Order: sequence, then structure tokens, then C-alpha cells
Amino acid sequence: MYGRPIRTVRPVLFVIAHGSRDPRHAATVRALVRRVREQRPGLRVETGFLDFNSPSVPEVLESLDAEGVRDVIALPLLLTRAFHAKSDIPAALSQAPPRLRIRQAGVLGPSPLLLNALDQRLYEAGLTPADKSSTGVVLASAGSSDPEAIAVIAEIAREWRHTGWCAVRPAFASASLPRTEDAVRELRDLGVGRVAVAPYVIAPGFLPDRIARGAADADVTAEVLGSSDGLARLLVRRYDEACSESGVVGRMARVPVLA
Repeated sequence: MYGRPIRTVRPVLFVIAHGSRDPRHAATVRALVRRVREQRPGLRVETGFLDFNSPSVPEVLESLDAEGVRDVIALPLLLTRAFHAKSDIPAALSQAPPRLRIRQAGVLGPSPLLLNALDQRLYEAGLTPADKSSTGVVLASAGSSDPEAIAVIAEIAREWRHTGWCAVRPAFASASLPRTEDAVRELRDLGVGRVAVAPYVIAPGFLPDRIARGAADADVTAEVLGSSDGLARLLVRRYDEACSESGVVGRMARVPVLA
């Protein structure tokens, strides 16, 4: 055994998505996970859903345990720390097989990488960096009844405004006000020359469709964040942060490489 090269077994990255009856949701999540695998070759990435889609979170955890996996970084595919991150995901993880060592990573937002991804989606929709000073943007999120999540969206809008956009207004597809169409109208009333809507959501579905309908009077409407390069890089960053904060890599089993 002496003299053989040693490799460190890194934790499995377990991406936990909400799930949706809309088939576009799961397809987008899986495309994003493929992008993550491309960015971090050799990292094992699994996907589970809280509802509607398969495999479920318990199914993935049971399967990992049966394989002998012991360390897992559970990454919520969520942009804000609202009910799902605070309640649903911890509850699901608490039922995991006891031999699994699981750390829940932080949610994706806020992050400068998300602002960059939003910019990129708007450029793909036809804008250019030169359009920033004459364009007002609606940051359209799904919405939440959690005051912390709403406050975060408002702060992100303020930060994004400082990157050069003429104005940025938050909007919500549910639970909170204003709606997307109201924010578009407000920017029009302010005399903004061009109005764009940037969906602050990861995958298509019922609420993103509502955002799109509310954007009918905007000049430009971007696509959802989806499997963008920036979002994939952010998942990898949250994984690395969770590994570093927990010291989990340092206690990984070290196994001989036989080849």
C-alpha cells in the first residue's frame, strides 16, 4: 500500500430544487446541473426535488447511503432564504439516514455573480452595456410572504442600480406588491426611455409565466436565469464555501488510487 498515490474523496454536491408540475422546470434544473459538472469535472453532483418531480430528496439520500457515501453538501437551488430554505429543506434533511454527514449550504443569493447573470440575460435579449444609462429595469421575482426575503430583493435592486442602470424597481409575481406590470408602469411614468424586465427566477413555471405576462408593455424581457454560466459558477462557489466552512474536506476518507 505504501507509495501509492492518494486521492481525497470530496463530498457529494446534492442540489435540491423545489419542483414543479411544469416539465420545463425539471428540464432546466437538470441542464443547470450538467453545466455544473462541466465546470467542476470529477465532482459528483446529484439532484433531488422537494415536490412534483423525481427523484425526491429522501430517495436520493437513501441511495447515497446505500452506496456508502458519507459526506454530502446539500445546496438549495433557491435565490432567497425564505420558507423552503428555512423549513422544508431542513425538515427533509433531518430524516436522512444517520450515517450521512450533511451540511446545508447557503442559498444562492445575493451574489455579484447573480447580477452578472441578470446583465447577461438582458444583453442576450438585445440590450448592450451602452444602453444601461437610458434603461430602467424591473427585477421581477417570484415573491414571498417572508419579510427577510422581500427585503433582500429590495436591496438587490438598489445594488444593481449602482452598476449603471437608469433605475431598478423590484416586483413580485405573488405574495407581495408591486406586480411586474405595476413596476413597468411606474418606470414609464418616471419618463424612463426604455423599460426592461429581468426575471429573478431560475426555471420556467407558473410564476415566471405570470412575470412574462406582466412584462407585456416592456420594451425588453429577458429569459429566466436557467442554465447560465454565471449561475453554474455560483453553485460551485456555494459548494466550495460550504466545504471550507465545515472543514468537511479535511475529514474525508482518504483512499488509495489503485491505477
